[in-house]
Amino acid sequence: MDDSPVAFRRGDFSVTTDRGRMNPDAALALLRTTVWGQDMSRETLVRAMANSVSFALMEHDVLIGFGRVVTDLATYAYWTDVVIAPMHRGRGLGRWLSECMLAHPDLQGLRRVTLLTRDAAGLYASIGFTPGSGPLVYMEHRP
Repeated sequence: MDDSPVAFRRGDFSVTTDRGRMNPDAALALLRTTVWGQDMSRETLVRAMANSVSFALMEHDVLIGFGRVVTDLATYAYWTDVVIAPMHRGRGLGRWLSECMLAHPDLQGLRRVTLLTRDAAGLYASIGFTPGSGPLVYMEHRP
């Protein structure tokens, strides 16, 4: 994906989309703390990061949060793999990471930003996400 790196700062924390600053092994370790990312391979994550707008939440130079946006950069974006290190949860960092993701300049003016969540609906509702509207049915194809 050909997106320009963007950075945000808050005290000792920063959020960056600069893939050169993202350690895939550290991101994979974070994802392995989740239900959905336990079985992801390093090769899959590296490929996914290269083809998404990837966000790293850093405390100094240590990766403590991660998220990806799968998007066409014009009409639609899907958030996935958003995770905060267990020892840093409950401090508002997930909310801040999400706000940075929403503020990314290349992700403005989209028709729709979507996500699926098992346990963070309250967090996402607090930043403007709402349940899907209408009689849409979630469907998937799993080869």
